[in-house]
Amino acid sequence: MNGGELGGYSAFLNEYVSECVRIFGQALSGVYLHGSAVMGCFNPKKSDIDIIVAVKEDISDEIKRQFMEMTVAMNERAPAKGIEVSVVKAEVCSTFVYPTPFELHFSTGTLDWYRRDPDEYIAKMNGTDKDLAAHFAVIKSRGRSLYGIPADEAFDRVSREDYIDSIWYDIENARYDITEDAMYYALNLARVLAFCNEGLLLSKKEGGEWGKNHLPERFHGLLDAALAEYASAEPQSYDMELADDYADFMLEKIGAFRK
Repeated sequence: MNGGELGGYSAFLNEYVSECVRIFGQALSGVYLHGSAVMGCFNPKKSDIDIIVAVKEDISDEIKRQFMEMTVAMNERAPAKGIEVSVVKAEVCSTFVYPTPFELHFSTGTLDWYRRDPDEYIAKMNGTDKDLAAHFAVIKSRGRSLYGIPADEAFDRVSREDYIDSIWYDIENARYDITEDAMYYALNLARVLAFCNEGLLLSKKEGGEWGKNHLPERFHGLLDAALAEYASAEPQSYDMELADDYADFMLEKIGAFRK
């Protein structure tokens, strides 16, 4: 892996994979990288490290605890937004299931829960996650195998219908959420519409650039500000009335593809 594209986090990923091998042993099927780290727009000030760990069999609570302790410890050395990782069965990667079952999940947003009650966390942090459809589609198209067979061989194709449902789940409340995170929703809505219109699997940066080439000119300033914030991690000034208008416009366009 090119160290430059991950801002020096290549050694970190190598260590994370080694720890997965140590903890899961023969049950480990693969470790796969997705998100900004494989899309050429990783920024340690704004990005997390997105990982899928595939296992061949059920894993015990003790193994889950070891994995969580390792991940929480390494999260201290991760980029600002930390590690986001889901442990899934290899069988749901190779024969896709939607909504997708997962065995365990961790992100900085769940860290307090784990620290407060690790037993409850390990018992309850499982189920299905619609977001995994979008992650799997990106892995198959642009992901990287850190351990195991190549990503495009390990992952089944995600149908257009399942992918659109998955990404809609992430942006359906953008009309309200854009006031809290204008950068995220401005870029994410653009990349969602790019998929709906052209079948493109884009990063947030690529989505913003696509939007400037395909969306009405009145939204270009909003996208410029979002792209500048994404690149620099420096807060930008947004016209929130315009942002609301943009969210309404984009949700109407995207929603038409769900009918």
